[in-house]
Amino acid sequence: MTKIFETPLYPYRRSADQDMLRPVRHPVVVIGAGPVGLAAAIDLACRDVPVVVLDDNDKVSFGSRAICFSKRTLEILDRLGCGERAVDKGVTWNLGRVFFDEREVFSFNLLPEEGHKRPAFINLQQYYLEQYLVERAREVAAQGKPLDLRGRNRVEAVGDHGDHVRLEIETPEGPYNIEADWLIACDGATSPMRRMMGLDFVGRVFEDNFLIADVVMEAEFPTERWFWFDPPFNRGQSALLHKQPDNVWRIDLQLGWDIDKEREKRPENVIPRIKQMLGEDAKFELEWVSIYTFQCRRMENFRHGRVLFAGDAAHQVSPFGARGANSGIQDTDNLCWKLALVLDGKAPESLIDSYNWERVYGADENILNSTRSTEFITPKSETSRAFRDAVLDLAEENAFARPLVNSGRLSVPCTYDEGPLNGPDATGLPARTRPGSAAADAPIGDGWLLDRLGEGFTLMAIDADIPDGVEDGGIAATPLRLSATDNPELAARYLGDASGAVYLMRPDQHIAARWTGFDDTAVAAALRRAAGRQ
Repeated sequence: MTKIFETPLYPYRRSADQDMLRPVRHPVVVIGAGPVGLAAAIDLACRDVPVVVLDDNDKVSFGSRAICFSKRTLEILDRLGCGERAVDKGVTWNLGRVFFDEREVFSFNLLPEEGHKRPAFINLQQYYLEQYLVERAREVAAQGKPLDLRGRNRVEAVGDHGDHVRLEIETPEGPYNIEADWLIACDGATSPMRRMMGLDFVGRVFEDNFLIADVVMEAEFPTERWFWFDPPFNRGQSALLHKQPDNVWRIDLQLGWDIDKEREKRPENVIPRIKQMLGEDAKFELEWVSIYTFQCRRMENFRHGRVLFAGDAAHQVSPFGARGANSGIQDTDNLCWKLALVLDGKAPESLIDSYNWERVYGADENILNSTRSTEFITPKSETSRAFRDAVLDLAEENAFARPLVNSGRLSVPCTYDEGPLNGPDATGLPARTRPGSAAADAPIGDGWLLDRLGEGFTLMAIDADIPDGVEDGGIAATPLRLSATDNPELAARYLGDASGAVYLMRPDQHIAARWTGFDDTAVAAALRRAAGRQ
């Protein structure tokens, strides 16, 4: 049977641009048709921003690569129109277990609170998510939205011309040039665009290697995240087991630093390691094998004139914590509404600087958590190892030690505390929904709060009077009136002990400002600030 990653999903087709005497100017060009680039393209096109996606490939990624997609990513995919499909195919999980040697030392629930549309995580092979995003991109284009996905279009050179960039592109039929008002580089960890511009990362590369294997097998393990420290099948190292759809299981095995990577990837060496873990009688097939090294690094800035970097092209973290693809999709969620406002003339170009501030802030948070996880998982001194092992021993019987156990702090949305777009914050309201934070979902009647937030700004009132709309400089905030009595979970998450509240929600479902009552002047000022005009 032909597998999805062997089939061209966006094959090369000659574009009209290739027949033009002069380079055609496009508002936005995205480089890379992975999850991050496709999410950006769909988001922009749905906002009626013309976008061209260029990729030197014509099919989805081989190997599952990213597999853990977080609640916040699923909420973004809902807005983009393919969240349901991802959840239906994916393996849902909230529970994780941590083992030391052969003992389970504790378990944790990532979403113990009821009243959310989406689970803490799903496991889904990256090639499926890419397939759904490609098919969604086609749907968007078929609906008349301005999205052009071009396979086997490889960018060979880029030129910065101040108010635009020029791209030299190679295709099976020869080269051509185009121009872009804005360029979004989503071309992965080895980013050719980053290299062409002479840019690099700052950060750390950790001296350790991990074997990652996707194996096809039928097994009775539950749909949970299992992590081992110093297991009997991989002494002195760590291991991770995750279930994916189609009876595919992700296995990570720590190998150490001084290894022959090519030798370790050979099936005759991988299979015995997996049998040590699963048992000599285990029956499985290898689908994908790779060796990776932890890296916790980022570019110093994600904006370079009219070129914007997102996803792995901008930052890299260790895979324990599922902060790679999730943070990349959150990059584009942060960026696209801002680009749309700038291109529409409703916001100054300086609004794009807030993308750099907020997502560098988010990358630093991810890198900090990823670095701490790495140092706990792979201690580099006897003292560090003794501390880690003592924590694991204590965690089995003592709740106070469990927060110190770090098998990968799993991805949650970043709160942009003190962010440049944040407006006023009323006292007495819950900390979890303060300005800069991603809106917490809640059941609203037969539906969900996040599904009620539109593509633009929303002014949400809970037991508070607001007008039919607030507008400033051509940007409007659509009213959403809700009752605390009818929606108790909403009240708990957004009111606390207050009798009423008004929230200004950004287009990316982050909270811009909040008050305990409506004030026309204050709301208009917060709207201006959130749009980068103040």
